[in-house]
Amino acid sequence: MLSQNQIKHINSLKIKKFRQSEQAFIVEGEKCVSELLASSIKVIKLFALPEWFEKNHSLLRALHSEQQEITVDELKKVSDLITPNQVLAIAEIPKTSSPGSNLPAVMTLALDGIRDPGNMGTIIRTADWFGITQIICSSDSVDMYNPKVVQASMGSFSRVNVSYTFLPDFFKSLPADVPVFGALLEGPDITQKSFTRPGIILIGSESHGISRTLIPFVNEPLHIPRFSAPGIKNHAESLNASIANGIICYEICKQLFKNNF
Repeated sequence: MLSQNQIKHINSLKIKKFRQSEQAFIVEGEKCVSELLASSIKVIKLFALPEWFEKNHSLLRALHSEQQEITVDELKKVSDLITPNQVLAIAEIPKTSSPGSNLPAVMTLALDGIRDPGNMGTIIRTADWFGITQIICSSDSVDMYNPKVVQASMGSFSRVNVSYTFLPDFFKSLPADVPVFGALLEGPDITQKSFTRPGIILIGSESHGISRTLIPFVNEPLHIPRFSAPGIKNHAESLNASIANGIICYEICKQLFKNNF
């Protein structure tokens, strides 16, 4: 049975300042928890319905953390999902490597003012799909351990290193020859551009795009062209940040893979 203190503690971890002070976050749902248990992230405590424990013995063999059976009603009191799943875990926020520590050897994402949790989670998931394991975020981007970000990442949070920094200083510290790819209206068509070495993909905010202070650091501008059937006019002003990120990652990573990077 969940105590009132446990309920209060779990719900407090939905708020950034408490996640930071406790250095802990919530992972919820069968998919995300199974990915968590397969990772090196430390699980502090696991709460689940009896039926989840019954069918997941194999996942729990190496788990030495505390485990507690709860009821559906108890799960509803702490769940962040519209329809609560069967399991919820509290995990320790892992230590991250310093921003850009592997540059320029690997592809890296830089996120400028991404505030929507769904977009952030999708971007992390997309990075994982294309083998990008490093993301550097502006300080005003949404916290990657926000429960909605964790959920949208569908487990990829456990494989991608995400750090936060003041991006202008970060870009100033880079060697001048590191490619910085950014989607700009005046950039060349991404489908006609050749990508031969890894660098940084800079993704701007959902509403304003890449900040004016960061545009000067984009030394490899590119543009995602519109397409439409004859007689049909496009009216959308811009692409969603996570969609633009997916298109750019696909085109660059496809070419780099062909060039054995």
